[in-house]
Order: sequence, then structure tokens, then C-alpha cells
Amino acid sequence: EVQIVESGGGLAQTGGSLRLSCAVAGFTFDDYAIGWFRQAPGKEREGVSCISSSDGSAFFADSVKGRFTIASNNAKNTVYLRMNSLKPEDTAVYYCAALQSVTPVSASQAMSFMPSFLWQSWGQGTQVTVSS
Repeated sequence: EVQIVESGGGLAQTGGSLRLSCAVAGFTFDDYAIGWFRQAPGKEREGVSCISSSDGSAFFADSVKGRFTIASNNAKNTVYLRMNSLKPEDTAVYYCAALQSVTPVSASQAMSFMPSFLWQSWGQGTQVTVSS
């Protein structure tokens, strides 16, 4: 069973930065994707970013492209989401999730074709609040 622990949320001002961490353990397969989703009050869960173990590719939603980056530290089994130029509309609970696959999967495939309910493992979520 994959275990996920998120950290790094908090309060930031508009234009500020935060870094979220996602520590993962317990993968059964070599091919997997680690994704970040967010959900604001009254809104649907949104896929934000993803990184693939199969090919190292990354995916970003249009709403965060150019402002967020994602990176993995395999030695620490941790994925980081760096959020720059934060906006009030980035305020949400951010969730880290894992998608295991028996075949190679790119980040765009994972985010574009696999709805969130198919991702097998989820963290507890971390609150990000951006003040205007």
C-alpha cells in the first residue's frame, strides 16, 4: 500500500512562494505518476501538476503553467511542488496522489486520461491560503 504524507502548506501573500512536499513509500510497480490536485471551497477538485516515474515528464494545468514547478528527489522518495507568483485563486487544499501503472505512463497521460477517482493513493491534504 502506497503511503503519502504532504507538508509545506501555509499562508502566503499575493506574488509570494510556497513549496509543498510529498513523501511517498510503498510502490508495487516501477511505473507510476505523482500528482498534485487542489480543491477550493465550492469547487471541483482540479489537477494541478504531475510528474512521471516512467519518463520523467511533467504536466502543468494552464492555470499554473509558468508559475509552478515540480521535481522529484528519488533518494528521499519525495516530490516537491514549488509555487511562485501565487495568486488568491491558488487558495485551496492541495492533495498529493499516486497513480500506479503496469505500463509506462507519462505525466500528461496520467493527468489527462485518468480521472482523480482512479488514482489509488491520496495524502491528507495541506491548506494553501494566498492573501490579496
